[in-house]
Amino acid sequence: MAGVAGAAYMAGPLRPFGGDGASDPQSVEAASCVLAPEVTEGPYWVDVRENRSDVTAGQAGVPLALALYVYRADDGCAPEQGAIVDIWHCNASGLYSDEAANGTSGETFLRGYQETDADGLASFKTIYPGWYRGRTPHIHVKVHVGGNTVHTGQLFFRDATSEKVYATANYRSHGEPDTTNADDMIYRQAGGSAALVSLRRRSSTSLARGFNGSAVLAVKA
Repeated sequence: MAGVAGAAYMAGPLRPFGGDGASDPQSVEAASCVLAPEVTEGPYWVDVRENRSDVTAGQAGVPLALALYVYRADDGCAPEQGAIVDIWHCNASGLYSDEAANGTSGETFLRGYQETDADGLASFKTIYPGWYRGRTPHIHVKVHVGGNTVHTGQLFFRDATSEKVYATANYRSHGEPDTTNADDMIYRQAGGSAALVSLRRRSSTSLARGFNGSAVLAVKA
């Protein structure tokens, strides 16, 4: 897959959705498509070709149901059905799968792809990402349309939310990130707050139940 053609985030706020991982395309509010910069895929991209919605593969952490909507910036922001959406991120200890340097060769946790439905939606079950030295917490994403890679980006989280998550059992031993969003160059390149995942806690009393999260990517193929 080759040929980056451009991508976008949607302008305007995203209204978070409720329920146990359910998502509603009507809950996504946007005024217009605004092109966002492409960013590096980073050193941990592996084309594992894991077609699965649940990418946790046994990794412990705060649950995250992630809904990614793909719209066409060059077609009136219409939903893009059949787009391939790849995600990958590190675990609660800051390690990526299938990386010799991390001692995870042959493993594929927290990696996978889904094809968007008629609403442009690709849904994933994962965990809140961990962090590693020099980077703020993030999830990598690639979008492919018609055999071409039309977006390579990263999605981010509010520092205050990460601070609370990393105080929970599965993350605590790794400590707090050494880099905030404001100090992360790629966060700024990706559009800053425009690249934040919209989150809703499933429980007001316990982080253990996790989050429902959503983000909208508009691509220009």
